[in-house]
Amino acid sequence: MTTKKAEEILSIVQQDGDTSKDYQGVNDFLVKNVVRDLIIREHQLEQIDTELAKHLALLNYKLETMHGISTVTAAELIAEIGDISRFSSADKLANFAGIAPVQHSSGNKQKSKKSKLGNRSLYDIFYNLAIRQLGVSRAKKPNHPVYHAYYERKLAEGKTKWQAIICVMRKLVNVIYSMMKYKTEYKMPELTKQAA
Repeated sequence: MTTKKAEEILSIVQQDGDTSKDYQGVNDFLVKNVVRDLIIREHQLEQIDTELAKHLALLNYKLETMHGISTVTAAELIAEIGDISRFSSADKLANFAGIAPVQHSSGNKQKSKKSKLGNRSLYDIFYNLAIRQLGVSRAKKPNHPVYHAYYERKLAEGKTKWQAIICVMRKLVNVIYSMMKYKTEYKMPELTKQAA
């Protein structure tokens, strides 16, 4: 908050005059305690972030180099995936996360349905990551132009918004799998003129 905004708020409070109510002392005491607790919790979260960053450095994964992956998100991904070498391919990881569609067939007909199996926590992490990639800044620029263009292309192909998000999630699985397997940094791919 700017100083100007804080001064405006104080000025409005002073214009209100005496707004004390019954048990004002008790209310003030409770509010001060809640604020003190919030400050302590914020300090504890900063300490946890520092410790997480130290442990992530030991593992030598470079997941935070990708837009949308904070220290906490990187730690969640590593905790849910575990040892990446237990997955022989990105397809296996997608299946484990419940992102890969399940094929149902009857006679000559085949239908793909959303999987209700898999690690739901990992699914949620990939979903939130996809939403961050597809976000748009205040300047109306996509957070990640490549994923945004891919999402728009899937919509143009006739997919629903939900199906297009699943496609982005599946692409993210490939990227995260490679980054973890080879311990590489994320490199923003070039967006072709046609896609732009």
